[in-house]
Amino acid sequence: MAKKSTRDRLSNEVNAGSMADIAFLLLIFFLVTTTIDVDKGILVKLPPWSEEDPDITKLKKRNVYSVLVNKDNQLLVRGEFAEIADLRENAIEFISNPNRREDLAERPNKAIISIKNDRGTKFGTYLAVYNELKGAYNQLWDNLAQKKYGVPYSDDMPREQKIAIKKEIPFVLSEAEPTAFGEE
Repeated sequence: MAKKSTRDRLSNEVNAGSMADIAFLLLIFFLVTTTIDVDKGILVKLPPWSEEDPDITKLKKRNVYSVLVNKDNQLLVRGEFAEIADLRENAIEFISNPNRREDLAERPNKAIISIKNDRGTKFGTYLAVYNELKGAYNQLWDNLAQKKYGVPYSDDMPREQKIAIKKEIPFVLSEAEPTAFGEE
């Protein structure tokens, strides 16, 4: 039998038994410490589900600010073509009716904003319209808060003050079921 040299006895292997443990611990560490951003979307409070037939209330046409968005992303506001850029100011004027016009809302707490989209409407257009209408209410709330309490409307306001402001100018937005492509 041939004699083995010391060079033959040295092993070229690396003990990797603990490498799997280290990789597993690193994987768990990164899974636990990584945050995943989640899109929140539009926060809308939906009415509770009811088995009863809806109460059909006859609304005065002057209290409804209807916004229709067609498949070509064009706006029809109260029967007339409009631009998204003009929507906020027009909605503020409609809701507050500072000159007591007969064709605008009787009072801010009677105003109803109605949005109806076409299924072909781009989401960006829908979102821009929604943001402008919500922005109109935010601006009205801010103006009222400045007038009544001398502070801007914000999350830092006392809850009672926020409730009082929203009682005077409630956010009433009605979304109709979207129509099929090109239908009205």
